[in-house]
Amino acid sequence: MKKTSFPELVDLLACYPALAVCEEAMASAIALLISTYEHDGTVFTCGNGGSAADADHIVGELLKGFVRRRPLPMAERAALSSVAGVDGDYLASRLQCGLRAMSLMSQQGLSSAVANDLGGDLGPAQQLYGMGRQGDMLIALSTSGNARNVALACRVAKLKGIPVVGMTGMMGGQLAELADICIKVPERETYRVQELHLPVYHALCRAVEAFFFPE
Repeated sequence: MKKTSFPELVDLLACYPALAVCEEAMASAIALLISTYEHDGTVFTCGNGGSAADADHIVGELLKGFVRRRPLPMAERAALSSVAGVDGDYLASRLQCGLRAMSLMSQQGLSSAVANDLGGDLGPAQQLYGMGRQGDMLIALSTSGNARNVALACRVAKLKGIPVVGMTGMMGGQLAELADICIKVPERETYRVQELHLPVYHALCRAVEAFFFPE
């Protein structure tokens, strides 16, 4: 897919022209997301601090409708009406199709056990080792590019044959070397990097949603 294939990037760059330096990387990330879902893969996300919240945010935009309606297929709506009793119509009319995604930052019970038993920076890596498989992908966020927990998860991704999309600041850090595709937004300060990460991953999620759920 050519980068001009995604109108969501055109919209993004109209609002944030400084992100033009990231256009090729963003287009490649969208293409990888689409390919992952076409091959029944899962998108995993990870980050540290504010980027951990971004990792959760991305999953929220993928697992349910973001800017488009995602009604269930008619066959599933009919099946729910017959198997779910009095709740069948309610479920059939309100559930939405999801794109399979999981944040490696949201399993607090497991993360605390890993921190206590193995090491505090191993939570995402341990989860990805246990659940990741070829055909999946990892979106790894770090404003500096040097978050230790993110780097360790990326190394597990390499072991599993899972491609990594990195999101970081202009310096790139270690993440730029570990990622297969790295979106380095043109800022240095942590909060400024985070301010650009949000519209970037919103555009990525919009583009993937538009592909699978055309209006």
